[in-house]
Formats: sequence, structure tokens, C-alpha cells
Amino acid sequence: MSTSPVLQEEKVPLAARIWISGADAATATLQAMVGASVLTYFYFNLLGLENRLISIVWLIFGLWNAVNDPLFGYISDRTKSKLGRRIPYIRYGAPIFVLGFILFWLELPGGNSQAALFTQMLLALFIFDSLYTAIATSLYIMPYEVAISNKARSSILVWKVGFTVFTIIIPQVLNGIKPQVGDAAGINQFRLLLSGIGIVMGLIIFFSTFFYRERHVFAEQEFDLIKSFAACFKNKAFIIFEVLSFTVIFAQTTLMQGLFYYFDEISVSATILYAALAVGVIGGVVMWVKQREKWGVKFSTRLFSLLFGIGCLLLAFFGRSLVPAILGFSLVGVGFAGGMYLIPLINGDIIDYDEHRTGLRREGMYAGINSFITKPAISIGQAALIQTMAYFGYDNGLKAGQQSTQAETGILLGWAFYTGVLLIISYLALHFYPLAGAEWEKIKNSLGVRHAEEERKFLESQGIIFKE
Repeated sequence: MSTSPVLQEEKVPLAARIWISGADAATATLQAMVGASVLTYFYFNLLGLENRLISIVWLIFGLWNAVNDPLFGYISDRTKSKLGRRIPYIRYGAPIFVLGFILFWLELPGGNSQAALFTQMLLALFIFDSLYTAIATSLYIMPYEVAISNKARSSILVWKVGFTVFTIIIPQVLNGIKPQVGDAAGINQFRLLLSGIGIVMGLIIFFSTFFYRERHVFAEQEFDLIKSFAACFKNKAFIIFEVLSFTVIFAQTTLMQGLFYYFDEISVSATILYAALAVGVIGGVVMWVKQREKWGVKFSTRLFSLLFGIGCLLLAFFGRSLVPAILGFSLVGVGFAGGMYLIPLINGDIIDYDEHRTGLRREGMYAGINSFITKPAISIGQAALIQTMAYFGYDNGLKAGQQSTQAETGILLGWAFYTGVLLIISYLALHFYPLAGAEWEKIKNSLGVRHAEEERKFLESQGIIFKE
């Protein structure tokens, strides 16, 4: 006599939530060290690679990403293996990812010439970023692969937000212990420290894949690469959003990289300013979570862009004085909090709208196209900072605290001025963002009903009860 299966609420095990979030944070930490803090300082100040050659490295990197990111987004959506669509890239890509990271810091035989340093930095960046794209994209989408219900997915995202703090703290700790220019012994110890961090992060990424699995299989959706690429650019909301998305990546790059130079040369209290930044981040998270439903995603996103931009402009023009710098750091913290919380929400709306228009659900493709547009912001941000500093007379052969007043001006402008302007432009562009108001809420509600029914049917077929 047959019996009905016992239905249970869908839950993601605690270990899976922690390991997915930890792997995501480990990947983001190494990327922050490469794209937004340690790497350029290491080659420019500590190894003496010319600013012109560093800029060329970053620009070539940007061109490579024009192919790499959208192509992988397409490939990953169509991957088939026993482990799933995403896990193979995380597990087997992690060792190569770490090798690329370690290659940045190795002292190679005959590697002190400008040509050798240029080649080493470019080659390592090519290896590192190719695997970063595969791993980071897979981890970004993983909550959608291990769970179907929004409630279960949210239980992962909460952990991911919590682990984000390490992606900020670790690069800034390295800023505080970096060696002085010309300190050969200190530079060698720094090499070992960076390589050790890479190995630890790589082990977290690799072993994480044994604690979660892609438990369900979505119905295959056949779509053409070129048509899908074009469809993204027919989505008005996506185009407007990319102005902000580009700006946020540019901001993360220049602001974190610029901190190395700002605290080296500007006589202000790092302790007080980091405290102001922390207050801004915490206050921002509370404000956005509390007010987002009342204000709406569009208004909240515009507001964080405006406050973030004002904070950056304060630092660019008044960053030598403590009081304006405190206000600037606080507003930057509010902006960072807005970016962490609101951008995933607005990005989700854009993908929902694409599904409403086309009937296709393609998170991987949108993630790849987003990287295609935003990765050049890393290259441009690095080049803008270094070239502006050089134009104002920055001498990378001097020890910390020895730059001229004019060079300090170059640091402030390269660090915060361009970011401030881009954020104000983003604030203005978001005025035209269409996914807001009663009509959009109707569309969202209809999609929600359809998704809930699809999720319910699948979960019940697996003996799991659907609960929101």
C-alpha cells in the first residue's frame, strides 16, 4: 500500500549558507586586493613600475574583459555536469585562481626590469581574472541554484552581507602594515604574507564546494548568444542601471586604492576617519533597510547616489581638514551601505522585467553583461588615479609623507573627484529609470504569483512544502 510523501519546509543547511557566503567573501577579498588596493601600490611604489606601463596593463585587461565576461555568463548557463552548472568552476577553478594571485607577488629571476614587471603583472592579471570571472559569477548565482523559495534564498543572502565586512577590513589592514619604499626585507615579507592570504582564501573557496549542492534542475531555456547579448541592451532599465553599476565599481576601485596614498600623505587621523566610515555604513544599512519599502527602490537608490557623491566631492576639495573629512567619510559609508543593499534589489527587478518582456530567465547572461560593462571601470579607475597623481608631480620613489603639496592635491582629485562626478551623473540618470510606480508593482505581483506556483509544484514533487 503506497503512502504520500511527508512534506517539509525547504531549508538550506547552516553549513551550506556559511560556506557559500565564506567562499563568496574569500573571492571578493582577493579581487579587492588586486582591483582596488594592494596590486597597483605594490608595482608602482614598491617595485617602481612606471605609471604609463601600469595604465597600459589595466587598459589591456579591460579589453580582455569585453570578451571574457559575457561569454562565460552564456557558457555557465548552459553547462551540464554531475556536480551541476556552477560548482565545477568553483572547485576546479580555485587552484588556478590562487596560482594567478600568487604570481603577482613572486620575485622572478631577472624580473626587476620594466619589461619583466610589465609582463608579470599582465600575465598574472590575465590568469587571475579569467578564473575570477568563472568563480565569482558562479558564487553570485549559487543561492538560486541551491534553493528555489525566496525564503530559503534569503537565508543565504543574509550571511553574504555579513561576510562582506572582511572584503573591506583585510585590504585596509594590509594598508596599515605595508612596507616602506626601498625596504627590501619588508617587501619580501609582504610578498610571503600576500601569497599566504591567497592560499588561505583559495582553500576556503575549494572546500566550500563539499558543503552545498545544486539540488534542482531548471527547465532548459534555449537562447542564442548574440540575440541574448542584444536583448540586454534593449532593456532600458538595464542601460540606465549600468551607469550606476559602472560608477559603483569605479568608486570601489579608486576609493580603496586611494586610501593607500591618502593616509600616507594627508595629516589626518585614520582612526577617527575609519570610525566615521563605520558609523556611516552601520547607519546606512539601518536607514536603507528601514526606509526602502516606504521610499521605494528607485528613490532610495537615487538618494544613496547623491549622498555618496556629495561625500566624495567633500573629500576631493576639503580632504585635508578633519571635520569635512569626517563628514565625507560618513557619507561615503552611507553610500557603500546603499550599494551593498540596494543594487542587488534593483538588479533583480531588471532581470524580472526581462523575463516579463521575453519569457526567458537568464541570471548568468545578465551577470556576464554587467561585468562586461563594469570591469573596464576597474581599469579606468586605476589609470585615472595613477595618471592624475603623476600629472600633479607625485614621486613614487619617495617614502610616505614626503610628497609635495601639489602632489597631495593630485591624490585628492584622483581619489575622490571623478567618483563624485560620476555619482552625481548616476543620480541624474536614475531619474529616467522606469521600474517604479503602480504599473511596475502590478507586473512584479503577477511574476511573483507565477514564480510561487512554479516553485510550489517543483518543491512538492520533491516532497518539500513551499512556504514563504
